[in-house]
Amino acid sequence: MNSSTSIHKMKLGMAVLLATCVIAVFGYVIAGWSALDSVYMVAITIFGVGYGEVRPISDPRLKLFTLGVVVTGCSSGIYVLGGFVQMIAEGEIQRALGARRMSRGIEQTTGHAIICGYGRVGRSLVQELRQSGVQFVVVDRNTDRLVEAERAGILVVSGDASDEATLRRAGIDRATVLATVLPGDAENVFVTLTARELSESIQIIARGESEATERKLIRSGANRVVLPTMIGASKIAHLIACPTVESLVGDTRAFSRLNQDLDSFGLGMMQIPIGDQSALVGSTIREIELTGDGGHVVVAIKRAGGHVQRNPKMDDVIGAGDQLIVLSHKEDLPSVSRRAAQSAETMVYRGTRHSG
Repeated sequence: MNSSTSIHKMKLGMAVLLATCVIAVFGYVIAGWSALDSVYMVAITIFGVGYGEVRPISDPRLKLFTLGVVVTGCSSGIYVLGGFVQMIAEGEIQRALGARRMSRGIEQTTGHAIICGYGRVGRSLVQELRQSGVQFVVVDRNTDRLVEAERAGILVVSGDASDEATLRRAGIDRATVLATVLPGDAENVFVTLTARELSESIQIIARGESEATERKLIRSGANRVVLPTMIGASKIAHLIACPTVESLVGDTRAFSRLNQDLDSFGLGMMQIPIGDQSALVGSTIREIELTGDGGHVVVAIKRAGGHVQRNPKMDDVIGAGDQLIVLSHKEDLPSVSRRAAQSAETMVYRGTRHSG
């Protein structure tokens, strides 16, 4: 029985106990007792103090009433106490056993990987490591994520990954590699600094969002830095460079398959048609890519005449009737489409056609 059931039991018991006390007090008052005597009688009767009757009870009906108060009040009180004890016992026992089992499992793990962050990228990374048979420990401070990981049989450590004590609990002195895949660049830099201070030999792989962050992570002690946007851009550039690039443009199935591959990196690709009156007409590739804090990459342009321009230059100008293939973080993609949506009738996002 879980804690919510225990709380429900306590609430039900308290309601019955309170109702019994109120009814009992009114019953004695109706029998001619004073309010103080009635409250006192109910207290010593229900809670089993047993000082004796406040007044001699000779009326059989009052005796039966008192007997009902004893049975109902004591039963509801025991019910409340049982729910309270159960809630504490279950929670503490499960917590103690779970923490001890988890701690013992981590202490016995050596040569493992430490994954800092169990978000979108962290989950994908964990799935790949499990398939490869690599031992690992996940570090995160989000309780819901840790519960999910524990249910999947993953060794977890709760806490801030940039804290020395947290990384020690994760066994950084016995680990061979640490991957910090937190969503914020600053967080990854702090984790890298802390991990490098604790271990000179551990391999550190860090996630970054820009080339500037890559340099900071390297200076902080990271051995390798992964830039999801650049990886996605390289993959798309490879596809764009193939002879069948024309079939990719406008092919919703191709877009869908490609976006499924990019999704593990938190990236997405959008095909944006440029209308005659679009705000993007006359803009350069540089201007478009800078609208998302450097996070947009225009990997191809399908010109109005049907020609596909691969690897466009930063100074290339967008014209009416062109179509852009843009790579970016999924949450940033709409910022480009909004500029074109003033006159663009449709756009294709992740292989699905939407009305503009």
